[in-house]
Order: sequence, then structure tokens, then C-alpha cells
Amino acid sequence: MKLYYCETPSPRKACAVARYLGLPIEYAFVDLTRGEQTRPDYLAINPNGKLPCLVDGERSIWEADAIMFHLALNAESELWPRSASQQVDVVRWLSWNSQHLLRHGGSLYFEYLVKPLFGLGEPDPSKVSEAQDSFRRFAGVLDQHLKGRKWLLGDDLSIADFSVAVMLPYAPRCAIPLDEFTEVRRWHDQLNAFDAWRNPFPARPAQAGANA
Repeated sequence: MKLYYCETPSPRKACAVARYLGLPIEYAFVDLTRGEQTRPDYLAINPNGKLPCLVDGERSIWEADAIMFHLALNAESELWPRSASQQVDVVRWLSWNSQHLLRHGGSLYFEYLVKPLFGLGEPDPSKVSEAQDSFRRFAGVLDQHLKGRKWLLGDDLSIADFSVAVMLPYAPRCAIPLDEFTEVRRWHDQLNAFDAWRNPFPARPAQAGANA
């Protein structure tokens, strides 16, 4: 398997799951600042020109959540639960995250990290305030759900935890109001106990140890 990635949130969760599972994967860094995601050879495997992308034999899998699912199945890992009811819960949280928490956390990531990287100006205070208010709304839902639960599904870690938490490592740099939510912070601290979560990206020769 070959995992194409860059050091941004969506590839982060795919890389974290791959490291957590200890799978034999070849990593290929794609430099967004050089537009490498638009090269014909990359578009041949992912016509969306987005990251991450996993190539497994003749199959090319786009989208980080699908990649995590594929990796968990490949490893026969409990990160993809066996019971149908828990599988429904995983899909529910993946969908919820993509529409809500990731969306608003991603807006803050864009304002504070993407704009400086590409010379797009300073954070827009009105957009920051709007994104923070929306993040708070849905983080409150997550905070209530986590009361009395170790992980999103209860006692069992799953790919849903890796997906829903993906914006939280960027909280200090992106003005994400994580510290306002005790249960969410406690849950994220548990993920931080895993080296695969703290350091998901493989070291690159030209930039050893660099994470974004």
C-alpha cells in the first residue's frame, strides 16, 4: 500500500491510523505549495487533486475516512467494530464531523494557518468569530455525548475517534476554543497518549520531524 499525504488535517487522521495499526505502508509526500497535487501523475490516481489518497494494488481510495476504514479492515482491527449497531454509530459520527465540527474547525485552520502559508492576508475577525460560535455549538453536543464514555462508542476506540478529533491538535494555533469543553479536552488527552496521534506523519529527509 502507498499513502499519498501532506501535513494537513485530513491526511493527519489517515496517517495516524496507519501508524497506530503498524501497517507496512509506503508514504509519498505531496507538496501543496508546489502544486504537486495537480500534476498529471497524481490526478491519474485521484482526479479530485486532494489529499490523502491510498493506492492498494490496482485500487485507488480517496477520502481520509474511507482510507481509515480500509486500513482497519486490512488489519482486522477493532477500530472498525464488528457489531452492526456500532458500525452505524461510526458512520453517524463520521458524517456529523464532516458537516459540523470539522467544517467549522477547518474554517479557523484556514484563517490562521492556510492564509499565512499562501500569502492570503490576515485572519478575518468576522469569519473567525462566526466559526468559533459554530464550533462551540457542536463541541457542546460532543461534550455532552462524552460524559460517562471513554471513547465515542463507549469503551471501544474506533476510527470515529481519530476522525472527529482531527482538528483538535491545531487548537492553540487556530483559536479553536477547546479548553471550554472539559469532556472533549479529556477525550483528546487520551488520544494524545498515543504516539501515532501526536506524531502521525513520517519523517521526511528534507524536513525531519516537521508537522503542520
